[in-house]
Amino acid sequence: MTEAIRHLELPLSEAQARDLRLGEVVTVSGLVFTGRSRFHIRAVEQDLLPPIDFAALNCFFHVGPVMRETPGGWEVVSIEPTSSIRFERYGGAVVRKLGLRTLIGKTTMGPGTARALAEVGAVHLSKIGVCGNLLRPQVRRVVEVHFLEELGRTEATWVFEVERFGPFFVDMDACGGNYFADQDARGRERLVSVYEELGIPADFTYTEVNP
Repeated sequence: MTEAIRHLELPLSEAQARDLRLGEVVTVSGLVFTGRSRFHIRAVEQDLLPPIDFAALNCFFHVGPVMRETPGGWEVVSIEPTSSIRFERYGGAVVRKLGLRTLIGKTTMGPGTARALAEVGAVHLSKIGVCGNLLRPQVRRVVEVHFLEELGRTEATWVFEVERFGPFFVDMDACGGNYFADQDARGRERLVSVYEELGIPADFTYTEVNP
């Protein structure tokens, strides 16, 4: 992972997304929209989407924000990213359907989403060790909210204007690469030598525990 921070302006173009490399550390500035499980299910299974111009707003933030209504309007209490792998079943379909360029979440996603990112020209950004309360001040404005009455504050689609939001790192690039998968593969390659170094027999197996 590289240490220099690259500041990106949203919305990203395909060329900008394809220029990003695994491990790059970035922030984003501009408009992002939020969604969790209900967004994915409704978008794919029911063709039900918020009235958003996804060509102009193509950064999807996987989060169920904690929101508070005040006399001056809505404000963010906390925006801890949620685990993107939860949405792998629908991830590729949503990327293709909306023509997304940027996904932001915690952890990573799987091969289906990786293929879609490569086809469309998009990246997934994963959180680095920062909590939602540290991200909150980077939200400059709550622009709008969709499906609030139907889905509630957590599952509604919020649109935020953010400034130097992050930092995050590119864990999935627009070439089908996956940082976490690469690290896992390297670890498995080293496992034999680690076993030898620790004196663990090559035929060692872990105990299976039946539920």
